[in-house]
Amino acid sequence: MHNTSNIRIGQGIDVHAFGVGDHLMLGGVRVPHDRGVEAHSDGDVVIHALCDAMLGALALGDIGRHFPPSDPQWKDADSRSFLRHCNALISGNGGWRVGNADITVICERPKVGPHAEAMRVLIAADLGIDTDAVSVKATTSEKLGFTGRGEGIAAQAVVLLVKAR
Repeated sequence: MHNTSNIRIGQGIDVHAFGVGDHLMLGGVRVPHDRGVEAHSDGDVVIHALCDAMLGALALGDIGRHFPPSDPQWKDADSRSFLRHCNALISGNGGWRVGNADITVICERPKVGPHAEAMRVLIAADLGIDTDAVSVKATTSEKLGFTGRGEGIAAQAVVLLVKAR
């Protein structure tokens, strides 16, 4: 059966435990915090979730398949390079582009709101889309679960891919 759809939807989730450090990378922005994250790359949950959503929309696997943590070249890597790679990958697989992205960060701390606009700007630039097509917001888990206990951070992303014209 031939798929003639001009849109695809993908969703992604990423989680990292807090560890030693003095900041988090969120959406490409260095956010001061009393903890870092345990991760092979820079541990940017916002971008990792978005990459998974983009890859998932085209059934291209997940971020771990494309940037395996077992590969030393990704040690401490800037996740924005992952995002740019995924953007080129979707474009090269049938001429897709991100129509819009909606990302939610789940944590008690740090406060995401003061950094959300800077994240939107960087993500939009890396995707080559307008800033108004990128939403970054946050919620707490009301002190429930690992995020509520301050043990880590999570992000969810939904993305709409459209055929480039």
